[in-house]
Amino acid sequence: MPNRLASATSPYLLQHAGNPVAWWEWGPEAFEEARRRDVPVLLSVGYAACHWCHVMAHESFEDEATAARMNGGFVCVKVDREERPDVDAVYMTATQALTGQGGWPMTVFTTPAGEPFYCGTYYPPEPRHGMPSFGQVLTAVSEAWTTRREELEAAGGRIAAGIASRLDLGAPTPLSAELLDRAVDALAGAYDERFGGFGGAPKFPPSMLLEFLIRNAARTGGERALSMARGTLEAMARGGIYDQLGGGFARYAVDAQWVVPHFEKMLYDNALLLRVYLHLWRATGEEWARRVADETAAFLVRDLGTPEGGLASALDADTEGVEGLTYVWTRAQLQEVLGPDDGPWAADLFGVSDRGTFEHGTSTLQLPRDPDDPERFASVRRRLVEARARRPQPARDDKVVTAWNGLAIAALADHGVLTGAAESIAAARRAAELIAATHWVDGRLRRVSRDGVAGAPAGVLEDYGDLAEGLLALHQATGEGRWLELAGDLLDVVAGQFVDEDGWHDTAADAEALVHRPFDPADGPAPAGIAAAAGAAVTYGALAGSPRHRELGEAALASLARLVTSAPRAAGWAAAVGEALLAGPLEVAVSGPAGPEREALAATARAATSPGAVVVVGEPDTPGVPLLADRPTVGGKPAAYVCRGFVCSAPVTDVSALGAAMSPS
Repeated sequence: MPNRLASATSPYLLQHAGNPVAWWEWGPEAFEEARRRDVPVLLSVGYAACHWCHVMAHESFEDEATAARMNGGFVCVKVDREERPDVDAVYMTATQALTGQGGWPMTVFTTPAGEPFYCGTYYPPEPRHGMPSFGQVLTAVSEAWTTRREELEAAGGRIAAGIASRLDLGAPTPLSAELLDRAVDALAGAYDERFGGFGGAPKFPPSMLLEFLIRNAARTGGERALSMARGTLEAMARGGIYDQLGGGFARYAVDAQWVVPHFEKMLYDNALLLRVYLHLWRATGEEWARRVADETAAFLVRDLGTPEGGLASALDADTEGVEGLTYVWTRAQLQEVLGPDDGPWAADLFGVSDRGTFEHGTSTLQLPRDPDDPERFASVRRRLVEARARRPQPARDDKVVTAWNGLAIAALADHGVLTGAAESIAAARRAAELIAATHWVDGRLRRVSRDGVAGAPAGVLEDYGDLAEGLLALHQATGEGRWLELAGDLLDVVAGQFVDEDGWHDTAADAEALVHRPFDPADGPAPAGIAAAAGAAVTYGALAGSPRHRELGEAALASLARLVTSAPRAAGWAAAVGEALLAGPLEVAVSGPAGPEREALAATARAATSPGAVVVVGEPDTPGVPLLADRPTVGGKPAAYVCRGFVCSAPVTDVSALGAAMSPS
């Protein structure tokens, strides 16, 4: 049987193009084939950097006998969850409902109508730890389909109806200061005072929560919120989850101490964390936070940049089938590279023990303290980086995802503005230009591209919200009106396609109809689509002077109030945007010719920690920059115009007066 994945745009699907399984891509043709053959659909969902997806592929999908059973009894459909988050969301909801848990690889059996009747995740080739083998599952499902067809179809219909019910979010309520402060109280109850983060192992970087805590501290002056953010960020930065040689964070730590990561590096994690470390540095002046921000920005551009200007999705957890092979060290290996003096010194500094902190006596690298000899440390790092580059390297998933590039554009634009790194702004602009030219097709977004060619999947709500967020940051960094204009176009699509009388949806009104139309108000590893769209709408409203967009954002946030109150760990970005609304958000326009006086005002404006503040800098009446319209110089000098909550103060021309004007009333 032919395998139909050879022409896929997804690197994950291409990993399976050589399988003996007769895979189909997701689409109506596959389900029509299931109807024609009168067999169930076997839906397998994963992603390129997923360790256990690779394991199941090697054990089962590459096995000729297993493939023959799959091909004989099923139409087999392979889905990249990163390319089709809508499909993944529908069937993950079913899997969690039926099994009480979820994850990838996800294995779902459906009727030819797409209704799921049996769900699971990884299945081993032999029965193990109470799990049936994949072969046993195939046999059981085939027999049930033959002997109990009506029962399975009825179950599929009930499951499809069950997962289609919308979560009751309660009555809309504005995100008040009291509500947001209660969220901080709730987070304090789950905070790990010893190791940072929230809850126990495994620990994921709580990026959106940390941004909320930093913003809350800026509003309230409260040390507790800032302490939780600082403690978590420092623990991660000094742990094995952070690449102490090359920069960038792994997906999560398997332990509570942040020592042993699951080694894949995802674009969305690193984009979000870059921004949070920057904002912590701006708020506190912590030099380790600035260092981590600089190194993470360099990692994004160096290791994830694509020739077309975008940013690739991920680096794999495995190297040649071995997890962490590229990254871990023994004391002997350090001494081999660094010699008898620097080797033991580096081992002690990085926490590399004889016993090891990972597998087979190897250790991840940690940095529990700053080195007392910075020059020696720089030499050691340089030599270890060179040695590591000679090792086998993890594969890269080089598809360009719209939403994650939007997060990266925002982070790199912020990094360039706050640190003066021109290359970061240039990288943000390159990514925006690729997305605008390739993903924006006939007034609508495509979800992914690869090698400069857009894939077929349509953009979902997070793509519109996160890209708009990035473009608005780039507009502020460059003073270029085109990015504000495109962000407005994106938000017009959001208002017209993703919101209706039933509420918000993660797929457009005219998108492919699935078993149900998904909507998830909770943050995952990246902001929920509704929260991302709300944040972009609030920022656009401030930059463009548009009450309509502010109202869109306010309404979205109000619908999430119960979630912020009852489960703040799932609503960090909504809470962060709520802080921006409470702060105005602050709007600052620095108007005048380029030169030291304007730059001094700009630096003061950009140093503001006011939550969600927007700052534009440029010549008076710059086309496409509404905040600079009708804002001339004052007495021939550059002037700063400050507004908050629809109220503007008189323009100022010196930094001390600007600082006073930006201070909370």
